[in-house]
Amino acid sequence: MSRRLDSGIWFFILYLALLLWAPIPLGSNRPWSWAVLALWVLALALWWLAGIIRGKFAFPTILRDARPMLLCGALWLCYVWLQLLPLPIGLLKLLSPDAARWYLAAAAPDAPGAVPLTLDRYATLEAACKSTAYIAFFALSLILLNSRDRIRFAAYALIASGVFQAMYGALTSLQSVGQVASGTFVNRNHFAGYLAMCLSVGIGVLIANLSGAQHQSWKRFFEGMIQWIISPKMALRLGLVIMVVALVLTRSRMGNSSFFISLMITGAIGLLLSKRATKSMVILLVSLVAIDTFIVGTYFGTQRVVERIAQTTAETEDRDEVAGYAAQMWKDYPVFGSGLGSFHSVFPRYSGEGTQVSYTHAHNDYLEFAAEAGAVGVSLLGLMVLMSFATALRAHHQRRDPLMRGLSFAAMMGILALMIHSFADFNLQIPSNALTFMLLLAFAWISLYHVDPHA
Repeated sequence: MSRRLDSGIWFFILYLALLLWAPIPLGSNRPWSWAVLALWVLALALWWLAGIIRGKFAFPTILRDARPMLLCGALWLCYVWLQLLPLPIGLLKLLSPDAARWYLAAAAPDAPGAVPLTLDRYATLEAACKSTAYIAFFALSLILLNSRDRIRFAAYALIASGVFQAMYGALTSLQSVGQVASGTFVNRNHFAGYLAMCLSVGIGVLIANLSGAQHQSWKRFFEGMIQWIISPKMALRLGLVIMVVALVLTRSRMGNSSFFISLMITGAIGLLLSKRATKSMVILLVSLVAIDTFIVGTYFGTQRVVERIAQTTAETEDRDEVAGYAAQMWKDYPVFGSGLGSFHSVFPRYSGEGTQVSYTHAHNDYLEFAAEAGAVGVSLLGLMVLMSFATALRAHHQRRDPLMRGLSFAAMMGILALMIHSFADFNLQIPSNALTFMLLLAFAWISLYHVDPHA
C-alpha cells in the first residue's frame, strides 16, 4: 500500500513540476525545451499506462464523462498525423489542388509518386508531436486531479508560477526606463497571455474561498472581511495584485484588454448564473476591476497601455495586412490546410512587399490554424474549446460546491481571455501557454464531473 502511495505521490509531484517548469525556458519555445516538455508528458503518460496494466492505478470515471472531449482530441491527433501520410498525387489533386500543384512544380520534370497533404513535413511532424503532448497532458490532468487537495495543489502551483514570473518580469522591467516586462518569455504578449491564465485561476480560487453565507448582517460581513484580510487568503490577493502589476508593465494592448474584458464578462455570467451571489463575491469582483484597474494600473502605467492602443493605426501596425495575407493562404488550402506548423515556410509566397517583418506566425491563432489545418482542423479545435466552455458554464450553474464553482469560473475566464487575445497574437503556438490552456480546459470538465469520494 505504501509503495502505491509513494508511486502516486511522485507521479503527481512530477506533474506539478512540469507546470512550474514549462514557462521558464523561454516559454518552452525552443527545439530543445519543447522536446523536454513533450518527453516529460510522454514519460508520465507511459508511467500511468504501465501502472494501469500492473494494477497500481485505477481507471477514473471522469475519463468516461469527458469522452466527447477525448474523442475530439483523438480525432484531431489522427487528422494531424494523417497530414504526414503519403498519398497518390491523383488523390492529392482532389483533396488539395494547390498542394498537388506545388509538389508537381518542385518535382518537374519527374512526377512525384506519393506525397503528403502538408507542404512542410518536418514542421508538421514537430507540430504533431506537440499536439500529442497537449492532448496527453489534458488526459493526465483529468486522471491526476482526482481529489480536492490535488485540485488545489495544481491551482496554487499555477498561481505560484504566475507570481514568480510576475515578480521576475516586473523587477527586470523596472531596472531601466522604458523597458517592458516579459518574464522568462521572449515576447511580452505571450508573457501577458500566460499571466492572464494564471490570474484567472487565482481569481477562481479566491471565489472558491469566499464565505457562502448570504443572509448575514453587515456587522458579521465586515467581521468576516477583517478576518479574511489577516488570513492567508490575503497573501493570495497580494499575489494577484503582483500579477496585475506585471501584466500592466508588459504594455501589451491585447493582453491587458483580454484580461479585463474576460473578467467583466465572466463576472457578469457568474452573478447571473449564481443563485447564491453573496455580498463577498460582488465586492470581490468590483474590487478586482476597481483596485487593479484604477489604483494599481494608474501607478504602474495603464495610461501608457491606453496610449499605445490609441496610437495604433494602419500606418504603425501591419498585422492587419498579415491577417489578410493569411486569409489568402487559407483560401488556397480551405479544407485540409497546408499542414500544421507549415505557416513559416508557406506564408512568404503570400506576403506583400509592404510587409516590414518576416513573419513566422500570423499573429492571429484563428487564421494560422485555419491556413495550416483547414476547415476540418479548425472545426475540431473549435469544438474542443466550445465544449469545454459550455461544460464550465454548466458547472457554474449546477454545482453548489464552492471549489467547483471557483474552478468553473477560472476555466471560463481563462478560456475567454486567451480566445480574445488570439485575435491579435499566437499564444497557442507557444508550448507553455498551450499546455496551460489545456489545464484550463481540464478544469472545466473537472468542475462539472468531479465527485469527492469522501463526501
